[in-house]
Amino acid sequence: MTIEVNGQKKRVGLALSGGGFRAAAFHLGVFRYLHSKRLLWDIDLLTCVSGGSIAGAFLAHHWGDNDALGKLEKYLLTRSIAVSSVIGGVFDPFNSRLDKLQSTYERDLYGTSTLGDLAQGPRLYLNATNLATGNMFFYVTGGKLPAEMGEWELGSVGAKDIRVSQAVAASSAFPPVFPPQRLEQDQYPAAGIDYVTLTDGGVYDNLGVNPLLGNRNKLDYVIVSDGGKPFEMDDRPTESGSGVLLASVNILMEQVRGLQFSRLELSADRIKPLWFSIDSEKGEAQKGDAAFSSAIRTNLKKLSHAEIDVLTRHSGALLDHRLKAYAPELLG
Repeated sequence: MTIEVNGQKKRVGLALSGGGFRAAAFHLGVFRYLHSKRLLWDIDLLTCVSGGSIAGAFLAHHWGDNDALGKLEKYLLTRSIAVSSVIGGVFDPFNSRLDKLQSTYERDLYGTSTLGDLAQGPRLYLNATNLATGNMFFYVTGGKLPAEMGEWELGSVGAKDIRVSQAVAASSAFPPVFPPQRLEQDQYPAAGIDYVTLTDGGVYDNLGVNPLLGNRNKLDYVIVSDGGKPFEMDDRPTESGSGVLLASVNILMEQVRGLQFSRLELSADRIKPLWFSIDSEKGEAQKGDAAFSSAIRTNLKKLSHAEIDVLTRHSGALLDHRLKAYAPELLG
């Protein structure tokens, strides 16, 4: 695909963080901004986590379709999959909550499309966390390359027949709301283990940065859209056991977030990194957009028109600021 800059072809990667439907709407604003600048359909790589996987996989599924952005907005305005998936899974003896989640994705977003069906679009990573090894586990397709699934330690296998809905369900299986996805040997024949279980990609890295930085994809620019939950100072910190456990997870995720931003800074000699987070006020379109956007819950429940309007306006303004300040050449 590539983008031409000063007569040279450049490759651009886009990372879409986790953060439920809030993050998906935040990323929708990024898509709309890039589309307005005629850059969207020239993106070479999408690396996605959780809510970012919902949006990124939908974009790849409708690659080149200018109506896709309106369809994604309609979905975020009208669907609340968490309620139906959790309750349905509890009372259905034959399907787990994760099965219900996958079926809603299949019904409303991706149909029965497989990873192999997305081969002509951008390189697409849908990232989960492997509980067997503690590594990032990827479902990857697109870029006119074979579809694969796997990780660096156990290796990868072909995945052209894996449904997109299955990959997105693994990436967005936020614990403890959804149980992990289990892959048996017949689907993922890894040596030394009987099976693997996959949970939300945000447990390993809520930004999905890893595929941007390796030599395998050879990108020139990377854009990181962070619609996840920023860590907030608590003037009355918890003392309860369960509260401490949740706070500890949030602290660990915040530490990983900071480390990944540091990795982006250190990569500046090879690629040009640009990133922005939902709580950033530098570049916001209207005063209060950052606070309003950050206060929206990170679940899988439908959003209001006002919430989507502010989220998309905010992310578009942040990206506009970063591009004009650090990569104006991409704007022509």
